[in-house]
Amino acid sequence: MIKYNLKCHNNHEFESWFSDSKEFENLNKKKLLECIFCTSKKISKSIMAPMVSGTNKDNDLMKGNKFLKNEKKKLIEIRKYIENNFENVGDNFSKKVREIYYDKKNNKTIYGTTTQKEREELSDEGIDLLSIPWVDKEN
Repeated sequence: MIKYNLKCHNNHEFESWFSDSKEFENLNKKKLLECIFCTSKKISKSIMAPMVSGTNKDNDLMKGNKFLKNEKKKLIEIRKYIENNFENVGDNFSKKVREIYYDKKNNKTIYGTTTQKEREELSDEGIDLLSIPWVDKEN
């Protein structure tokens, strides 16, 4: 639901609720909206301020920062685990992952980089990949 401030051509202002922005456009186009004061059917949206709810802006910001720091810490832990337990094959990832995928005896664990096109080609072959945000440890 969305609430709009509306205005008729006689400058009467009023509010109304709509299921979405398209509903307002459709109803107005069909002349199904009218001013509650003068019944004019020439209606437009007037300037409106968004409604924001919250208790303490600073407290919410602090919670957001704590959340982001915690998420970054988790991503750094994942990165460390990968670096310690997987082989970095760099730009050769798509070639190396195919070798492992088609050689069922090979259970090597690797990581590296691919292009979007390479990821799509691997996906078409049935090779599932997992992309992980590579968080800078120092920053």
